[in-house]
Amino acid sequence: MRNLEIPRGRSYIGKLILIGLFLCVGNMAFAQDKQEQIEQKSPLSGAHMFKAYCAACHGKDAKGHGPAAAALKQAPADLTTLAKRHGGKFPDLYVADVLRNGVKTPAHGDAEMPVWGPLFRSMDPDALFMHIRISSVMSYIKSLQVK
Repeated sequence: MRNLEIPRGRSYIGKLILIGLFLCVGNMAFAQDKQEQIEQKSPLSGAHMFKAYCAACHGKDAKGHGPAAAALKQAPADLTTLAKRHGGKFPDLYVADVLRNGVKTPAHGDAEMPVWGPLFRSMDPDALFMHIRISSVMSYIKSLQVK
């Protein structure tokens, strides 16, 4: 049997924080399955949803410096420069796809970002509300773009 050591250091603590965040999201979905109330943000408030679901990694200012960012292998994207990085035009379809399905290409980051589509879908049986939530978060991120 191997001699097990408890890892120490910033990386280990960061990973514990990240695991805790994912467990919170998982518990929210589990609570929905058990017909318990989960805290839902209004699908029309992109700002409130961003703060509840995205700010832990991307930061309240969306620049990628949230409290859980240090635990990630790759730093979260600075969401305020999306338009700048895409030739001056906000990539609506790309952002909606990332929110719905996660990041698929290693060139655009790894798969540490949660896939919000299923979580948003679990909040209401009507898929329309998932699309409204994604659109609201996307619109909020669009409003944060640097000029």
